[in-house]
Amino acid sequence: MSQTRQRVMLASGNVGKLREFEAAFDALPIDLVPQPKTAEYEVAETGTTFVENAIIKARHASRLSGLPALADDSGLIVPALQGEPGVYSARYAGAGASDADNVQKLLQQMAALKTRRAHFYCCLVFMRHHQDPDPMIAKGLWPGEISTQAAGDGGFGYDPVFYVPTHGCTAAELAPEIKRSLSHRARAIELLTAQLKDGFA
Repeated sequence: MSQTRQRVMLASGNVGKLREFEAAFDALPIDLVPQPKTAEYEVAETGTTFVENAIIKARHASRLSGLPALADDSGLIVPALQGEPGVYSARYAGAGASDADNVQKLLQQMAALKTRRAHFYCCLVFMRHHQDPDPMIAKGLWPGEISTQAAGDGGFGYDPVFYVPTHGCTAAELAPEIKRSLSHRARAIELLTAQLKDGFA
């Protein structure tokens, strides 16, 4: 007897993310639905942590759609900068800042630092309904360092200055399939998939 499939709202309209999650959840009875690109689905990310922001997005999407919802929040953490850029990764250099602006500010902030350790962080939240008191949460980290100058033209965001010691290059210089296998999102997806399998067993 086949399992009843569950429609789940992805709290994002990003087509790339949709494909990535669909591939990861292929063996699960889940049909992901991207959230509508309408103003009502936009929500202010007022949390001070990635977990809080992912919960805000998942709860908002679930409340509007009446469906379970999946959301993610991710960014770059530099311990020597007290965790910056952190939840402000996309707007580190200010509202409307470009990737190049954010990278430039990061390099300036780190100019005098000897310790350049950093990691990309991703938090995934799955809410069964908008009042779910115990959402599934999965976190993934991708350790690396911040290089002194940008290299590579692949990827986006901080990829050109995120040096991957295991591969001797920046994330922007990695082949897309290798980056996907190493990334913080891939690690979080793997952990969430295990939780979902238990939930649908």
